Amino acid sequence: MIIVRRMEEKDTLRAEELEKDNFSEPWSQKSFLETIHLNYAYYFVAEENESIIGMCGLKNIAGEGEITNVVVDKSRRKQGIAEMLLGKALDEGVRHGIEAFTLEVRAGNEPAIRLYKKFGFESEGIRKNFYEKPKEDAVIMWKR
Repeated sequence: MIIVRRMEEKDTLRAEELEKDNFSEPWSQKSFLETIHLNYAYYFVAEENESIIGMCGLKNIAGEGEITNVVVDKSRRKQGIAEMLLGKALDEGVRHGIEAFTLEVRAGNEPAIRLYKKFGFESEGIRKNFYEKPKEDAVIMWKR
């Protein structure tokens, strides 16, 4: 059974591993350790049998929610895990009074874009050459 819970310090090494396995510019364990202690950051992990299989973050930036670090272990994709994580992050944001959420996603990451659209996010702009390794535009999406 998969549970979604707040990220703890003990989860940050696995969070770093997930980032390295999935992103060309991964966050470090140190970055996660610093971020999870911020009073405006809400980070979650998906755990099954004491193994972290995904994570998602939310920051409350001046009353708007910024979704960050949505990632699922490659072997566990297409099982609804990202959906569970994103749903939890959005629920937490609403609980804290956030009414508008934003995120950036690689223009070529169609599975992620489909997921975000399922939750009501809409494309509202492009950041040219935002991503490195490889160079790619970012789609800016909002849920209002």
